[in-house]
Amino acid sequence: MKLKPLGRTDLEVTEICLGTMTWGSQNTEAEGHAQIDMALEAGLNFMDTAEIYAVPRSPQTSGRTEEIIGNWFKRTGKRDQWILASKVAGGPVDFIRNGTRTSGKTLRQAFEASLRRLQTDRIDLYQIHWAGRGSYNFEGSWTYQPHKQDTADTLANIEDMLETLGALIKEGKLRHAGVSNETTWGIAQWLRIAEHKGLPRLVSVQNEYNLLRRHFDLDLAELSHHEKVGLLAYSPLAGGLLTGKYFDGQMPRGSRGDYQKGFWRLNEHSEAAAKAYFALASRHGLDPAQMAIAFALTRPFMTSVIIGATSTAQLANAIGARDLALSPELLAEIDAIHRRYPRTI
Repeated sequence: MKLKPLGRTDLEVTEICLGTMTWGSQNTEAEGHAQIDMALEAGLNFMDTAEIYAVPRSPQTSGRTEEIIGNWFKRTGKRDQWILASKVAGGPVDFIRNGTRTSGKTLRQAFEASLRRLQTDRIDLYQIHWAGRGSYNFEGSWTYQPHKQDTADTLANIEDMLETLGALIKEGKLRHAGVSNETTWGIAQWLRIAEHKGLPRLVSVQNEYNLLRRHFDLDLAELSHHEKVGLLAYSPLAGGLLTGKYFDGQMPRGSRGDYQKGFWRLNEHSEAAAKAYFALASRHGLDPAQMAIAFALTRPFMTSVIIGATSTAQLANAIGARDLALSPELLAEIDAIHRRYPRTI
């Protein structure tokens, strides 16, 4: 398993990260523990979670995934074998802290609660799950309205959270800070304020990246290169769409779409593109899921690709993508499909 530096730090994470968001909803605690065991045996050292997991988010499941991970740490005594990342909800979420946007004060409250659930004395990477001002990630790509944001308020909120993150690092409870579902401008402000105020520098950004959604290829990639803020890519399979299981109206029992009673990534444009990538994998004799993950691993800005599974068989298949080398000819064919279907979600 290849190791990649986390930002400008000396901390190295595996190029594949274990995602956890189904544990406590689609997966039982025992199934979550089996996935941790398998990933560790395969050489992974990086695991990502969040206070709002399991998904779909609800008062009943939020925090449950961290509890499952904490119970594994307690049972095995192997906390030191993992670089652990978690996230604070950006807000507002009606059942978390009364629907308030995350601030320095509420970030500390969330962090301390995560420590208790995870049964650990430290978190290696703590991330703001999404920007409180709004985001074009998730299903917001066609309705994003940045011109309605309050610049002064946004910058003050970032500085407030950075001060708390800095205090947590000084206390030895946190090693590094990151963001998720952020923009180029947003990351630039986090970096600028941190440098000006002597506060923690971001080491990573966790955004969606896959064959169907490649926003990161442009301005974010440039910032990532110059500032060494690497991508932690979630949904490398576009929520499972790239596997083909949702084609032509299919909704497999137990799938995410079935469990969540909806699948917003699926539309006439995304299905057509996904079918083209699926056909490409078939022509080359490749597993479509492995091809999609292997493609993400080729990207120069990639720190780690986050893989999630609801079974150990799915997890083993996803981890196997590390051994798949995509030829220049195949990569050219991927680019040709992307040119035909550049923005489908």
